[in-house]
Amino acid sequence: MNINSVLKYIEGWAPPQIAWQKDNVGLQAGSLNRSVDNLMLCLEVTDKVLSEAVKKKCSLIISHHPLLFSPLKKIDPDHDTTSRLTEQLLKNNQTLLSFHTNLDFTKDGVSFALAKKLGLINIRFLLNQKENQSKLVVFVPENAVEKVSSALFEAGAGEIGEYKRCSFKGNGIGTFQGSEFSNPAVGKKKVFETAEEIRLEVIIDDWNLSKAISAIKTTHPYEEPAFDIYPLKNENLKYGFGALGSLVKPMSEKQFLAHVSKKLKTTLRFTEGKGKTVSTVAVCGGSGSELLKEAIAKQADAFITADIKYHAFHDANKNILLVDAGHYETEIHILPELKSRLEQFLKINKENSKVFLFGKTTNPIKFFIN
Repeated sequence: MNINSVLKYIEGWAPPQIAWQKDNVGLQAGSLNRSVDNLMLCLEVTDKVLSEAVKKKCSLIISHHPLLFSPLKKIDPDHDTTSRLTEQLLKNNQTLLSFHTNLDFTKDGVSFALAKKLGLINIRFLLNQKENQSKLVVFVPENAVEKVSSALFEAGAGEIGEYKRCSFKGNGIGTFQGSEFSNPAVGKKKVFETAEEIRLEVIIDDWNLSKAISAIKTTHPYEEPAFDIYPLKNENLKYGFGALGSLVKPMSEKQFLAHVSKKLKTTLRFTEGKGKTVSTVAVCGGSGSELLKEAIAKQADAFITADIKYHAFHDANKNILLVDAGHYETEIHILPELKSRLEQFLKINKENSKVFLFGKTTNPIKFFIN
């Protein structure tokens, strides 16, 4: 198995198209054609990560934070850390993949992993992405509907939340008249024809449209299949920002703060909420304070995120218990989820490669208590 197979597998879960527009996800350095030996997972690449990856004989390193984020104007390993780490990767014949905001914004991604770590149940997105799907409608003779619909499902169409192969079919009459240069599958050229057809409708993520159209043209019996594309304003049930869930048992604010501190093994910065019990909890791994208004609107009792600015604490205005639990501390929990998925993927493909989690912290922030 080559590394490109791993890339495509993870992108099936966390498509690059859902990432923040200015993000840099996917291949960072190295070859996608390299064989997969072992894999090292980390939050970000450091010298210690590369050293451990060499010891574990890992040909592939997967990080959450991209090594290459801002454009490099020159490769200067003597004076620039990013250049030095990139040079070392290439010298080691290792490939680096990064899955950043696409892993933040997918179901069971970073925020969902944080919610599960805190013991939340009934987890869903705090705010769903929207306006990135279309309705694809194609008109098919009845004897070809099964073939065309199956091809569309294979191309990623027909997924709505927890359901797959979703479609709508309606009967109708199609009309057409081919030119002298046509080669109609039904009737004769230059003759006005009618045919019983099925109107087949599916919903599809926009980035799968070209693949779906290709599937139509490949499987449809007509020389020129008719299809329509309607942009949708629907919320995408598979992708979004942050997460919202419930505690199994309500807690006081003090109890909840102790619970969060213990689960995430960190000290907390916070501003007091309404003083009532905490039951509904919003979370966002990493920097998510821009979702504060949404957390309040969804009537969350507490919001856990990181990198909160001073004025954002003021904005909470005792409407919600706002907690800064640290960037590293709210994101690191995605790595065991990623490890589990990759191990299952390798097992299905009968690969003997091992998946390792970097054994030490890469958090550059230290705490001083006098």
